[in-house]
Amino acid sequence: MNPIYEQMKTSVFERMSALAAKHGAVNLGQGFPDFGWPDEILDAAARALKDGSNQYPPSRGLPALREAVAAHYARHQGLELSADHVCVTSGATEAIGAAILATVSPGDDVILLTPAYDCYAPMVRRAGGIPREVSLKPPEWRIGRHALEAAIGPRARVIIFNNPHNPAARLFDAEELGVIAEVAREHDLVVISDEVWEHIVLNGQRFTPLASLPGMAERTIKVGSAGKIFSLTGWKVGWMVAAPELAAVAARAHQFLTFATAPNLQAAVGVGQNEGGAWVEPMRRRVARARDRMTEGLRSAGFHVLDSASTYFLNVDLPRSGIGMDDESFATRAVEQAGVAVVPLSAFAEDDPPRDLVRLCFGKKDETIDAGVAAMIKAKELFA
Repeated sequence: MNPIYEQMKTSVFERMSALAAKHGAVNLGQGFPDFGWPDEILDAAARALKDGSNQYPPSRGLPALREAVAAHYARHQGLELSADHVCVTSGATEAIGAAILATVSPGDDVILLTPAYDCYAPMVRRAGGIPREVSLKPPEWRIGRHALEAAIGPRARVIIFNNPHNPAARLFDAEELGVIAEVAREHDLVVISDEVWEHIVLNGQRFTPLASLPGMAERTIKVGSAGKIFSLTGWKVGWMVAAPELAAVAARAHQFLTFATAPNLQAAVGVGQNEGGAWVEPMRRRVARARDRMTEGLRSAGFHVLDSASTYFLNVDLPRSGIGMDDESFATRAVEQAGVAVVPLSAFAEDDPPRDLVRLCFGKKDETIDAGVAAMIKAKELFA
């Protein structure tokens, strides 16, 4: 058996969701919402299933969806794109995998900013690359040029960059984007920019795609997700956006992973993309309201909650909340004894993992949030 997979643990999200189901716990671990999807897009998927083709679509995606993605980013982010820049994938995770396989050769160094989504490092190793971690520190989680430069060696080829950031729940600022861009240009690196949370930015912030910075369009593979944009995570429709030459190579990696994605779902996502932006602000308001409800509930119970300005997530500092145990122990005992599933942040790094924070998903209905907060209070009473 391949030792990468033989020795690999099950994803922390899958593990905590399984424990939540086993113990009947409130699942605040895996990042899926239970509210907020547009019914019009569901109706479009149903019509396409009945009236459209159910055979193989083009591997790179339905032309209508590729054109819709390009037009969407032109409207919302000012990017000058065409369908030739876009390759549709079966979710953003597949897009990340294809982008890594297309850009990483055996022996290459790949820079990861940790805590990082847990699929990055295994995929880098499967491509023969070597993950090089740059640790971001709470509560600011800032990117420093000195730390990033220190990780760059002669075999460095790729930076994997996640913005807005999961699990830190922040949007990197212009100075930090500039650091990534400058280092990439100076060292001739490709950046795989995981931007799936690009529309879930709160507090009046504005998202800037990395590819829009000078000299970055030709060296950036942008990853997007319909699952995040439309709160339809189970559809697994994502995409890569890059300069046509780079997109073509990434598409060759994609064709032998999933080859193609369900055509009716692609068609429906295209409808959603072409609707304009009427759904963006209402979605942000719903998410911000959910964040505030969970944050206020936890803080009023004595939890130390780090600020959250993007994504569906917030982090709780266990020691500053009066809980004297590491994140993995708390997560395991909380789901078993208190009835709430959370994610330990140590799962997001290998070299220097934070062990005193847990991540909670607030993209939930009021009753789910209230039940989760009540279970967290029970956990605090049991373990403090």
